[in-house]
Amino acid sequence: MPKRPQPRFPEPNTEPYWNGVKERELRYPVCTVCDQVVFTPRMHCPACGARDLEWRTSSGEGTVYTFSVVRQNRMPGFIDLGAYSVAYIDLDEGFRLLSSVVGVDDPTRDIHIGQRVRVEFEEQEEGEYPIPVFRPV
Repeated sequence: MPKRPQPRFPEPNTEPYWNGVKERELRYPVCTVCDQVVFTPRMHCPACGARDLEWRTSSGEGTVYTFSVVRQNRMPGFIDLGAYSVAYIDLDEGFRLLSSVVGVDDPTRDIHIGQRVRVEFEEQEEGEYPIPVFRPV
């Protein structure tokens, strides 16, 4: 199991997101005034300024918007991964999330832009929050 960094609380903007992750859900805020998806989470809608947001649950499915492959890393928690992807995933509900595509033999050849993916939650060696990662469907 990896040792990826964990969130630190209190953190009012993202705490509902991380509470969802503990329950194996991707949660995202939506403005109840203008129906704008508000991601990255914050306390107000950037489109209309309203502070009336509600949290919804994503299906966890989307497409790879873009990605890069990290081949060398000395940061603890990532050293043992070898080559791994860093990817922006466009979720079907209309927001983009920075994550990783996992479950491929070679990230330099087996990931492509537009690829359909589904979230899964990677347990961590330390900490209580799993990390959302994406696997090709």
